[in-house]
Amino acid sequence: MREKALTACHPSRDAGTFSGLGCHDRHQALSLEWEKVTTNPSEIAEPLRQAGVAALVLKAIEAILGMLAAMVLVGLLLIVLTSVCLRYFFNTGLIGAEDAGIWMHVALISLGAPLSLKSALAMRLDAFVRLLPERLAPVAEVLADVFTVLAALSLIFGGAEIVVMLGGVSPTLGLPEWIRFGFLGAGGGLVLLMLLLQRAADGKAIAVLISLALGTALYFGVPKVLFDTHLPPSLFLALIGGLGLVLATPLAHAFLAAAYVAIAFGSSLPEPAIVSTTVTGMSKFLLLAIPFFLLVGGLLTASGVANQLVRFAASMVGHRRAGLAQTTLLTSVFLSGASGSSVANAAFGASIFQPELVKHGYPAAQAGAIIAATSVLDNIIPPSIAFLILAAATNLSVGSLLVGGFFAGALMAICLAVAIHLTVREQVTRPRATASARWQAAASAIPAFGLGIIVVVGIRVGIVTTTEAAALAAFYALLLGLWGRIGFGALFSVFRQSATEAAAIGLLIGTAGPFAFLLAVDDISGLVSEFTTMLGGSALAVIILSNVILLAVGLVLDIGAAILLFGPILLPAAVSAGIDPIQFGVIIVVNLMIHGLTPPLGMLIFVVSGVTRVPASALFRAVLPYLVALLTSLAILCAWATIF
Repeated sequence: MREKALTACHPSRDAGTFSGLGCHDRHQALSLEWEKVTTNPSEIAEPLRQAGVAALVLKAIEAILGMLAAMVLVGLLLIVLTSVCLRYFFNTGLIGAEDAGIWMHVALISLGAPLSLKSALAMRLDAFVRLLPERLAPVAEVLADVFTVLAALSLIFGGAEIVVMLGGVSPTLGLPEWIRFGFLGAGGGLVLLMLLLQRAADGKAIAVLISLALGTALYFGVPKVLFDTHLPPSLFLALIGGLGLVLATPLAHAFLAAAYVAIAFGSSLPEPAIVSTTVTGMSKFLLLAIPFFLLVGGLLTASGVANQLVRFAASMVGHRRAGLAQTTLLTSVFLSGASGSSVANAAFGASIFQPELVKHGYPAAQAGAIIAATSVLDNIIPPSIAFLILAAATNLSVGSLLVGGFFAGALMAICLAVAIHLTVREQVTRPRATASARWQAAASAIPAFGLGIIVVVGIRVGIVTTTEAAALAAFYALLLGLWGRIGFGALFSVFRQSATEAAAIGLLIGTAGPFAFLLAVDDISGLVSEFTTMLGGSALAVIILSNVILLAVGLVLDIGAAILLFGPILLPAAVSAGIDPIQFGVIIVVNLMIHGLTPPLGMLIFVVSGVTRVPASALFRAVLPYLVALLTSLAILCAWATIF
């Protein structure tokens, strides 16, 4: 009770302030603080009241935005499914279906992105901030919020300029073209509002007002300044964005703010063009597959179908040495063909397998490391959101990338199985499942395997597009959920969470657009090609250089951002060296996915740590053998690409 009161009355000092104290010292510190509160209630009454009002308003807005985002996702699913049905059953189509889907996707991002502001979906790199002395942490937070304020103002005013300037009407929808860009401007306003409310609810109203003042001053000051330099503007964008990253700014906000500040360094993208490029980057029909695949994963977990895959995997390998760990691996392989989301699989595995692994004698850190390492496969084995992003950035064939993902995923799974066999010792194994038990487990898992058939076969044969296959898979998973009697509350929660996750990914894809544009203008891909030529221009030189670059940027960039920025840069050099573009695309994704296990970003490690409460530092140490196994699979893929 006391700790709750202290956290509420002194929001600047949360429970984490006392985490470094022993129990006696912590109790003493809490007692002193409690005495201050009880003897001077007037000092905290007003801040507490203000924080309470802000928290209530914030909660209400979050509920409304969540409901609207979920409804937009439902509408997206209905539009795509209706279009498929009309084409195949009535030999006709739904006029404007593709444009409507794209517009609604932009609206979904605008509604859902503000909801991810305080979650892991914001994609903050807080490793450096955690190293700062405690007295400097509030300063870093204020500066990080300056980036968010600047990004939000860029969207608001840039979107407003486009609304005023842009004319014309969509020929298929009959709506003014400015509406699509207006969505993102409104989204910027929502981000700014949510930031102010969140900080006020945390008792940091003064700090956020300072951030607002600094961000506003910077916004209006940038157009009045021009630095005369011969260096490429993309370099300054990278440096400024890197500063935002170090300060733990949400990655998408760092990209936007840096693109705006780069105007002062000669950037060829004025403010309206930044917003236009951002909207264009997320306005691809292919990207609609991302929320649908996320929806599939959520529905599988909520309906219990994922547990059927677990039982089947256990019946196949549970009796072997390290059987439960091998079951975890095989389950990840099966779930990879359903959701395409490594983060979702990491959260699922951490909640389902971690307790069982520990119960059977596995050290907690090793159990979490196995779960994180096996979750890498979800973005490799089709359907893969990472391959969708790569296809959107490079125009490579989605179907061919998915086939390459099958081969790469199988190789990585084998390497992980060997690593698990060598590192896990003296664990209690389960009895071998009988033939009838295996058949029963396989039969119960058949509905889940149907998802893989819908997605991969449908795309590869050309029966449906990638987005249509994802929509059909989501509808199929919804039917499985209804058959499993999933409740309305759980169903709404799945749609809301999927919409929020998709919005965060979509915003990142869009905001990487200005950066990618400046990289193209500055001919960075040409510089890479020239450098590889200096190294001999061979396939081996390109492979080595590309992996070094990807291994470096993957340490500090989210996989989606790294694919969007460096895929188009590295691919031309690979093609010039005679490397198959599909094989090279697979190498890019595999390389970057491995960084889900490496510090300081290590998204999969932090997801598992958050669910299991095992310190991330312990997980980073325990995952080393499995990281070596994955790097070995990467080396094999690279050797294959250079030889064949």
